[in-house]
Amino acid sequence: MTERKSTEQIVTELREHVAQNPGCAMSHYHLGIALIKLHRWDDAAREFVAAIAESPELAEAYINLSGICFQKGEMEKGIELCRRVIAFRADYAVPYGNIGFAYLQLGEIDRAIEMLETAVQKDPKFVQAWSDLGSAYLRQGRVEESIARSRKAIEIAPRFAVAHNNLAVAYLQRGDTATATAHCEQALAYGYEVHPEFLKELGVVRK
Repeated sequence: MTERKSTEQIVTELREHVAQNPGCAMSHYHLGIALIKLHRWDDAAREFVAAIAESPELAEAYINLSGICFQKGEMEKGIELCRRVIAFRADYAVPYGNIGFAYLQLGEIDRAIEMLETAVQKDPKFVQAWSDLGSAYLRQGRVEESIARSRKAIEIAPRFAVAHNNLAVAYLQRGDTATATAHCEQALAYGYEVHPEFLKELGVVRK
């Protein structure tokens, strides 16, 4: 049985459960999660909206709904959903990290850094936020700050490929070609699609 078929069967079972328990927020939420696995974004979004209607402070439903918005390029809508979570759960790091990611995509780097730094203060093991900080500082040309944040990311998750790529770029800008090459090779090994021109600049051959 394929994983996709298994997930589709789970969706069918969850739909039956929702039909029997239409007022259960968690039933809608779990169905939304299963639909995300099938990349059925609009169907999943409807379930998260239904979950929020039943449980207005179900933070994870807002977060997943914001993720769908980001997936569809609706950045401001996703940011607003995350801010709604912060309003009732200010200690939760994820919405800050998601807002920071969105601002990074929008090119609003100062605002991204502010939110991402808040995220890692609230959760020092938030690897995605550390990695995004590495990217944000790199885009500002603040090489040492970028290296510090990206190194923190790989301390937490040694195989985090994006952070290795950020380190490769930062170390090359610092003039340390050997260290840049080592991190570039690790980024490749862990599945990151390193830019061909960057590979050429470092003389790294894709295996």
